[in-house]
Amino acid sequence: MSKDIHPTMDPTKMGLGRSIAVLTSGGDAQGMNAAVRATVRVGLYTGAKVYFVHEGYQGLVDGGDNIRLATWESVSMMLQLGGTVIGSARCKDFRCREGRMTAARNLVKLGITNLCVIGGDGSLTGANEFRTEWSGLLADLVKAGKITGEEAKKSSHLNIVGMVGSIDNDFCGTDMTIGTDSALHRIIEVVDAITTTAQSHQRTFILEVMGRHCGYLALVTALACGADWVFIPEMPPDEGWEDHLCRRLTNQRARGSRLNVIIVAEGAMSRDGKPITSEQIKKLVTERLGFDTRTTVLGHVQRGGTPSAFDRILGSRMGVEAVMALLEATPETPACVVSLSGNQAVRLPLMECVQVTKDVTAAMAEGRFEDAIKLRGKSFENNWNTYKLLAHINPPDVKSNINVAIMNIGAPCAGMNAAVRSAVRMGIIQGHTMLAVHDGFDGLAHGQIEPIVWTAVSGWTGKGGSMLGTKRTLPGKMLEEISQNIAKFNIHALVIIGGFEAYVGGLELVQAREKYEEMCIPMVVIPATVSNNVPGSDFSIGADTALNTITSTCDRIKQSAAGTKRRVFIVETMGGYCGYLATMAGMAAGADAAYIFEEKFSIRDLEANVEHLLEKMKTTVKRGLILRNENSNANYTTDFVFNLYSEEGKGIFDCRKNVLGHMQQGGTPTPFDRNFGTKMGAKSVLWLSEKLKECYRHGRIFANTPDSACVLGMKKRALTFQPLADLKGDTDFEHRIPKTQWWLKIRPIMKILAKYNIKLDTSEHTDMEHVIKKRSPLGK
Repeated sequence: MSKDIHPTMDPTKMGLGRSIAVLTSGGDAQGMNAAVRATVRVGLYTGAKVYFVHEGYQGLVDGGDNIRLATWESVSMMLQLGGTVIGSARCKDFRCREGRMTAARNLVKLGITNLCVIGGDGSLTGANEFRTEWSGLLADLVKAGKITGEEAKKSSHLNIVGMVGSIDNDFCGTDMTIGTDSALHRIIEVVDAITTTAQSHQRTFILEVMGRHCGYLALVTALACGADWVFIPEMPPDEGWEDHLCRRLTNQRARGSRLNVIIVAEGAMSRDGKPITSEQIKKLVTERLGFDTRTTVLGHVQRGGTPSAFDRILGSRMGVEAVMALLEATPETPACVVSLSGNQAVRLPLMECVQVTKDVTAAMAEGRFEDAIKLRGKSFENNWNTYKLLAHINPPDVKSNINVAIMNIGAPCAGMNAAVRSAVRMGIIQGHTMLAVHDGFDGLAHGQIEPIVWTAVSGWTGKGGSMLGTKRTLPGKMLEEISQNIAKFNIHALVIIGGFEAYVGGLELVQAREKYEEMCIPMVVIPATVSNNVPGSDFSIGADTALNTITSTCDRIKQSAAGTKRRVFIVETMGGYCGYLATMAGMAAGADAAYIFEEKFSIRDLEANVEHLLEKMKTTVKRGLILRNENSNANYTTDFVFNLYSEEGKGIFDCRKNVLGHMQQGGTPTPFDRNFGTKMGAKSVLWLSEKLKECYRHGRIFANTPDSACVLGMKKRALTFQPLADLKGDTDFEHRIPKTQWWLKIRPIMKILAKYNIKLDTSEHTDMEHVIKKRSPLGK
């Protein structure tokens, strides 16, 4: 969050006497409504007046009814809607000075000097130009007698903050623009549907995805579905790609694959700058190989539908940060965009971002393709490198004589299989023999171990659950048998993919190194659990899929009350003692409260929540949603909370309760979990290969240092390896959670958006950063 320039100032009074206008411009994107909702509600929370500008810049120019005061209730029930409720339009008038002059007059008359723009790079550049010209426009308006000198003095300076809303993810400096994740959801739904029909008929499918001049959607889709080839504008294929493509497709069929998938970005081109179209590729494949080939152009489906949980949270967090940035701005502050880097909210100078975005286009035009990929940012570069490694390299002829075993531990979750697939393939590329261990530590103790080959894992990215089989059993009581099997199967390194048990199990193996020399091998733990409770990582594989399941279920539950009115739903989520799912789903679904173990609550808190709902029922919003983590309190159970609300709400509202249960662990993985799992699996094996070189002594492998057994996790902005032993101090073993959890800091946002008058902690300052030095997540 952000710190006010007057540290003592009350955040609920920061906006007194100020007016903020919010508009959406350019192409629509899912999640824009979440950003609008947060901007309005946080603006009102700070005491400011907030205005909607309908129909983008056109509404700013036309004025009148297009600029309207927003109220708390006016943004209710818009969180789950795609597109933008306040409308967007391409505007010619705003491009000329007269148009901007009219827009300035409309704002001055209403006393609006803070503008929040949600749109793409064009919209944001326009906003910056408007700000730069502001004093000139005002001077001309005074001259023309359109505004008074007094009015001009009151509105002498215009503050601008941008949020990037674009499904293309083509704005440099931001990891994810609002709408990108939802667009990937739409694409992956289609890819999953198409693969089933393609397999039935042994077909080749060519999918064309959006993205204008940016290949992000195409690249991530290719990673997430294990495509055979991807065409992106940033890196056109080498000369003679036609032969290479045909050879690759033939090889895949020869390996027993029943389908081929080729992803094409709409801006794809060849080295000489000519467009590469899906029709052209279809013609090539059909004529050269005689394969039954179909093309699908996804089009505007990608812009539509309900926003994903990530986009709702992203939009909400950006909205809060945008209001703070506006209210803290001084005439000297450059116009900024608010963005996420890893899970950190950041502010970046708008024009620096625009410049780097233009640099990418220039690099592509000049044929400097390596530069184009670098300028897109660390995240894009990592995606490209991972894709290249997993898709385009044939296994080496020389074997390394290294055996790497892979296992799943704990409860199954979506995305585990993606991690197994990329680890297996990366190992094979490195020349290792990969061994699959079935049923966790049990399988390791009982010898359920077998080699796993390249083709055995094809199609695994999109499969939910655990294909290897998984169990919660810990290794402590089976160390003798495990050490014998490590020796028998000559295992040189171990990849453990799972939840809290994977971490504890890894720790037990490390502690057993003193007694069993066989355990002295490099090990890596990859966090994979819906609960997101593994120390050493801000995110775990599977949590995003579970979060989306909970969010879409809450949407349906809320909708069911549309006719009945005055109904409160109590929904119980999973997570063990970790409140991540309840908190994040609370933000994504617009809950009134989320009870979690980490934030203690008493009967007085429960009473206050009931009072709050009783007040809410007096407004036009006649619905309530309460989330409760399964282990948040041993005495205040879901039944207790339900009974309390039912009794206290008698005559005002009635209650219903839902326990979501195991549906949260199932389902096909989301694009994020597929991509995250793929990167984690690949990175873990590359790290093990390096460790094995370090630990090779006197003709054998011997690893007994703490840093030879690590958790691979995402911390703030990068993927990092942390020794299992070092993380013990930060772990609450009794409740199976890390002692410090980053997401607790964003809980106040959920409460403010639910109209609780709490104090927002503004002590953590979000300084303006510079794009050029920026690092990015899922990175390195």
